[in-house]
Amino acid sequence: MKAVFIAEPGGPDVLQVREVDAPVPGPGEVLIDVVAAGINRADVQQRRGFYPPPPGASEVPGLEVSGRIAGFGPDVARPFSAGDKVVALLSGGGYAEQVAVPAEQVLRIPEGVDLVTAAGLPETAATVYSNLFMTAQLQPGELLLVHGATGGIGTMAIQLAKAYGARVAATAGTEEKVSTARAFLGVDVAINYHEEDFVQAVRDASEGRGADVILDVVGAKYLERNIEALATYGRLVVIGLQGGAKAELNLGMLLNKRAAVIGTALRPRPVEEKGVIMTAVKEHVWPLVTDGRIKPLVDKTFPLAEVAAAHEYFDSGEHVGKVLLTL
Repeated sequence: MKAVFIAEPGGPDVLQVREVDAPVPGPGEVLIDVVAAGINRADVQQRRGFYPPPPGASEVPGLEVSGRIAGFGPDVARPFSAGDKVVALLSGGGYAEQVAVPAEQVLRIPEGVDLVTAAGLPETAATVYSNLFMTAQLQPGELLLVHGATGGIGTMAIQLAKAYGARVAATAGTEEKVSTARAFLGVDVAINYHEEDFVQAVRDASEGRGADVILDVVGAKYLERNIEALATYGRLVVIGLQGGAKAELNLGMLLNKRAAVIGTALRPRPVEEKGVIMTAVKEHVWPLVTDGRIKPLVDKTFPLAEVAAAHEYFDSGEHVGKVLLTL
């Protein structure tokens, strides 16, 4: 089969399509013929040499796919059939024509979603639901601040939080993206971080209280200001390090607010935890996709052979929603 490998750490040009042996599903695994794969920030960090796959995971990048079930390993407990249209959450291996994945991490696609578009759902839905609701316990009426309004995580977080009755403030870097956040995603407070202070904007939107939950992909660069933006008993959930990994934390401010800083990562979690999260996604997110309250947003698709061009476009930051590879 064809699969993408990283020749050496670097830019998009280090991504190479090679012919390799197809995977053989092990105990509890299903084999999927991949139709499309989502590109995520973690893939870029892996390409750059900053985010190696967990022990035992494929060196091929790609954390989410859609496709059709092609076969089974022994002892698959979930009721799938050959040919079922599914999505899968992966630890790696998605940029390939086939992938073997534990059945716990596989779901049938939501009704009304085409098979290519569905590739942009599993990683974003699992990341957002697990962090906002299973970890941060976001409640109806609370104010959520999302950094990166129009990326894959941002578009899912805004829609899911709104569907569950939260108010949402979100940051973006251009007026076009700010307008998209308002018009398409329905954010209550859209903030151009080049022109506005997001801390003050959040305070203005909350009568001085601040944000109850912040979902942050930036990391160190925003740590101090995120703490300033938190409300009393607020929860800052850091899921990315685009702005660095090390920063100074004002513990006095954190203590005064009785607030929490939580760091999480989905990729290295064990199969059992991922299975619990995917079951929650099926129960709590898929119905919202089916009834149209959450609309998967795909910006552009590229064939697998053009993976370098796809990463170059992703790196540009111009995309609104997901960038996908098709096979």
